[in-house]
Amino acid sequence: MACRPPWPQHNPPGRPDFETTPMSVTIGSHAPAFKLPARPGHEIDVGNVIGHQKVVLLFIPLAFSPVCTTEFCTFRDDWSNSSKLGCAVYGISVDSPFVTDKFKQELSIPFDILSDFNKEVSRTYGALYENLMGLKGVGKRAAFVINAAGKVVYAKVNDEAGQQVDFAAIQSAVESC
Repeated sequence: MACRPPWPQHNPPGRPDFETTPMSVTIGSHAPAFKLPARPGHEIDVGNVIGHQKVVLLFIPLAFSPVCTTEFCTFRDDWSNSSKLGCAVYGISVDSPFVTDKFKQELSIPFDILSDFNKEVSRTYGALYENLMGLKGVGKRAAFVINAAGKVVYAKVNDEAGQQVDFAAIQSAVESC
């Protein structure tokens, strides 16, 4: 079943209500380290993992939206394959740590979903709409695969909020690095 949000799936020319942040982390660049809360009072230092093992970063617009739910459930269902490849997976949302924790619990997600409530990491990775239909600072759907040396080997930021990530491309990038 395809889950599509009720808003337009494109960035119409001349529409002032779509402003995006340019992608600043690209293939071949060193992945910026960061710390974000996974739940209230519990911060995860992803910098301790980057450069030591493979990492997948999954940025989503908003927890509990249909496409975001489908994406994280797909990764949840394929988690055993990711963990066999020695890969750490982190979800990242601009929602509060209370929301990301609830989202993780309700969907039984086996990886941490981090709160980028201040939008600093999303902005650094170029995964932020400055303005999406009147909503300020909504995350973009994006995926980054980082090899064990800390280099980005896959980077895709979707400008269409309802466009799903390319699961096969992410899997291929993880397997090849």
